[in-house]
Amino acid sequence: VPVDGSHWLSMREVLDILGQKGHEVVVVAPDVSLHIKPSKNFVMKMYSVPYTLEEMEQDFKAFLHTSFEEGSFLERFLKVYEGMKRLGNMSAGSCQGLLQSKELM
Repeated sequence: VPVDGSHWLSMREVLDILGQKGHEVVVVAPDVSLHIKPSKNFVMKMYSVPYTLEEMEQDFKAFLHTSFEEGSFLERFLKVYEGMKRLGNMSAGSCQGLLQSKELM
């Protein structure tokens, strides 16, 4: 069960090699993702999440942009905190989607 981003990019190499060596690899992932994509080296099992790709992209871009904005420490801290809350809510929604998937559970 990978996390989108650098965690997945590192994990994917390992999974591809395991699949090439004949291991059966199953990746359980949300149906909305920036980087987690199917491969011939593993089986994908998807589950629904309560957000769109556009919302996900927008929240990640806003968070990254906020991290490099100028302003007082307090202003920047509050903006980063709000961005982290949005991304945290997205992660919680992804967990709920997985737990509510009767097929995968």
